[in-house]
Amino acid sequence: MKEIPVYLFLGFLESGKTKFIQETMEDERFDSGEKTLLLVLEEGELEYDSSRFAVKNYAVEFVAPEELSLSRLTQIVKQHKVERVVVECNGMTPLEQFFEAMPDGWMIAQVMTFFDATTFLQYNRNMRQLVFDKVQYADMVVFNRFRKEDSQEEFHKIIRAISRRPDIVYEYEDGKAVYDEIADPLPYDIDADVIEIEDRDFAYFYRDLVEDTAKYEGKLVRFKGLVAVDKKLKAGTIVVGRHIMTCCEADIAYSGLVCIHASNLPLKTRDWVTLTARIDIEFHKVYGQEGPVLKATKLDFSAPPEQEIATFY
Repeated sequence: MKEIPVYLFLGFLESGKTKFIQETMEDERFDSGEKTLLLVLEEGELEYDSSRFAVKNYAVEFVAPEELSLSRLTQIVKQHKVERVVVECNGMTPLEQFFEAMPDGWMIAQVMTFFDATTFLQYNRNMRQLVFDKVQYADMVVFNRFRKEDSQEEFHKIIRAISRRPDIVYEYEDGKAVYDEIADPLPYDIDADVIEIEDRDFAYFYRDLVEDTAKYEGKLVRFKGLVAVDKKLKAGTIVVGRHIMTCCEADIAYSGLVCIHASNLPLKTRDWVTLTARIDIEFHKVYGQEGPVLKATKLDFSAPPEQEIATFY
């Protein structure tokens, strides 16, 4: 199956998606000669001016959210012999709905998310799940209509609480675009003899460990965690972690790390412990691949943290 690159443009109405896509289709550098499908999944305030497209070999299809399905998109691919796809997504439609409708061979090449800075904070307060949905896979987040009185740091913190992956761009009302250069120091000292993870910082630690595992190789770490025991695992092997809320209560999930210990404690699932361990990067069947395996040097029962659900706030 030939891979078809898919460029996703996400955001709510009037966030600037259509304008950016129009400019992209007008850019001669984007004209690779491939048959490009412009797939529009919402009716925006602006219409495309195809007479200005530099991309000559293209087709435009509008698909309403209620019509979005694998069969519908497969039909479009066959009809137009599609080789590349540019998608303007409906801001109110969960991205998972589009992923489930993607035909075989479609491969996400880039995800760009656009927000109107004048309404972003309100959307984030009232529709946090939809904001999270638009940011979690993004390679770049663009804030249009950014004003001088707006705080880059406030917007930055909201995005970074969701993902550290995307670049962030602030496009001011005068057209000036500024890239986010705010540093994101970790809330703990990774170079300490023993990295002390406070209860409030576990979510940040877990995410950084998963995203940048190699830098933790051989490090000693101490944190409070919730035990999970599985009889299928060898004696002395448990999982220790926390329930983490990334966005809202609906997405709370247990995030655990394999731990090998020599303790005689009668450990059982849902016990709270304080753990000191060396982090080794090696294969373990719990992960099904290489991952961080904690080699405990000290393990004791402990009281639960004041806030049992770890968050990024």
